[in-house]
Amino acid sequence: MNFEFFIAKRIIGSKAYKSSVSAPIIKIGIAAIAIGIVVMMIAIATGIGLKQKIRDKVSAFNGHIIISNYDSNNSQESGKPISTKQDFYPRFKNIEGIKNIQAVAAKFGIIRTESNFEAIIVKGVGADYSWDYFNDFLVEGRLPDYTQGRNQEVLISQDLANRMAFNLGDKFNTFFRKEDPNKPPAPMRYEIVGVYNSGLKEFDETYVIGDIRHIQRLNKWEPDQVGHFEVLLSDYNQLDEKFKAVFQNTPSLLNTITVEQKHSSIFEWIGIFDKNIYGLIGIMIIVAGINMITALLVLILERTKMIGIFKALGSNNQSIRKMFLYNASYIILIGLFWGNLIGFVLLMAQKYFKFFPLDPAVYHVSEVPIYINFGYILALNVGTFFLCLVMLLVPSYIITKISPVKAIRFE
Repeated sequence: MNFEFFIAKRIIGSKAYKSSVSAPIIKIGIAAIAIGIVVMMIAIATGIGLKQKIRDKVSAFNGHIIISNYDSNNSQESGKPISTKQDFYPRFKNIEGIKNIQAVAAKFGIIRTESNFEAIIVKGVGADYSWDYFNDFLVEGRLPDYTQGRNQEVLISQDLANRMAFNLGDKFNTFFRKEDPNKPPAPMRYEIVGVYNSGLKEFDETYVIGDIRHIQRLNKWEPDQVGHFEVLLSDYNQLDEKFKAVFQNTPSLLNTITVEQKHSSIFEWIGIFDKNIYGLIGIMIIVAGINMITALLVLILERTKMIGIFKALGSNNQSIRKMFLYNASYIILIGLFWGNLIGFVLLMAQKYFKFFPLDPAVYHVSEVPIYINFGYILALNVGTFFLCLVMLLVPSYIITKISPVKAIRFE
């Protein structure tokens, strides 16, 4: 144990320290650090959680990478078909990290009942479709089974079911337009076997998941023709890297884009979260640092006579500065402890009890999502600790200006 740390420990453990004039200031400093950590933990956990939740929900309806034909159709309905006889289907041979490649197609339709009607998009999927996302979204019934013969089973959203007064097991008629506008629309009767709720209102209000073979028949496509391919990655964080690899391994006649490019407005919106989080972290660290500077200055003022005695005994300025920095480190660590404890309890409470709901029409989720990772919590604590210490180096320089003679006489 070095001399400076020993003195700092004795000062912290003394009764006079706990009942001194600086005690309330120290408590305010601890509170500032604790509140700062709580706010930063909540900001990061909710910001990252919201980004990941929205990102996964958009990917559930589009995949991570979309491979389609170049055409003038900018709508969500499939235009010119693609053959499934591709080198990359059903899997890329030279690219690792691809979870699944699924062939899909989409077609506009109108649900018509005796008292109501609704425009929808039927997304046709097949036996190769990954139901991982919709398995989490499922609120009632079961997922459709398209591994056998062509059937009328569909999965509809809770939002659409409520608007159309549909229940599980109901059957309804959907009408699809034909290429010849003079011909009447083609009817299709579907049966509801499952109801999902993704919380992403933009998609929930229109998407119905059905058998791709019906769309192939309606569009007069061959069995090996589909609307486009959706590529799902094992790790979304590798999107840019895998996109480049997929782009290089697909024919030049096919268009390859990421889900972020297709829905740029949504991803630009959630990209703003990062700037807000960084700004909030910066503000909280500055506020905590200012409170710690105040606490350190009060400590120095209160211990002026002690500083004079140590200087008279031969201690240099650097040694005395270390004593007060060790003291300040103790205050910061206490604040970090309470901040982490309170922050973790609040985050776990929201994660499991969902105290704070959100409007899905605005935020695309029904409650505040929480992402907890001990890596960012550790980085946040270490960063806050060292930044506060760096900020305290300047006020600790005052010690070098204190005269031993005047300090000993200081009352």
